[in-house]
Amino acid sequence: MRKKVFGRQFKRDKNERQALFKGLLSSLVLEERIQTTEQKAKAIKGEAEKLVAKAKKEVVLAKKLLGKKLNPKAIEKMISDVAPRFDNRSGGYTRIIRIGRRFGDDANMVILEWVEKSSKLVKTIKKKEIKKFQLKKVTVKKKIKPEEKKTKKESKK
Repeated sequence: MRKKVFGRQFKRDKNERQALFKGLLSSLVLEERIQTTEQKAKAIKGEAEKLVAKAKKEVVLAKKLLGKKLNPKAIEKMISDVAPRFDNRSGGYTRIIRIGRRFGDDANMVILEWVEKSSKLVKTIKKKEIKKFQLKKVTVKKKIKPEEKKTKKESKK
């Protein structure tokens, strides 16, 4: 009988699970978007929403509460950068975008990101997409009709 286990286990004990979630949440705050498996993203999405709500309320109390779930660098960024972006929003701070399956083990992969992106991230994403989809110059050879082929062969003789 499973008792006192809430949420997803991921075949890890309590300390390993907490370390995994702390790493994923800190990466989400610092990097603005993370690529992970669908199950892990679903597991930390609720935690991320709660952390933003706490960071929006009180700064002094928030630092103490966020210290349990985030790294020190992530705490500062959450309070100074991420939480102010969502002042006019009451919930739904994150989004999950499915990107397909991972090659090695066929796991469903997703991107977990903030709904309102920072201006720096938007600029870098646009630059990467532009480079990715830039068209190369391709020279197209003119197709020769069968009639013209005969005339060229005859002219060679």
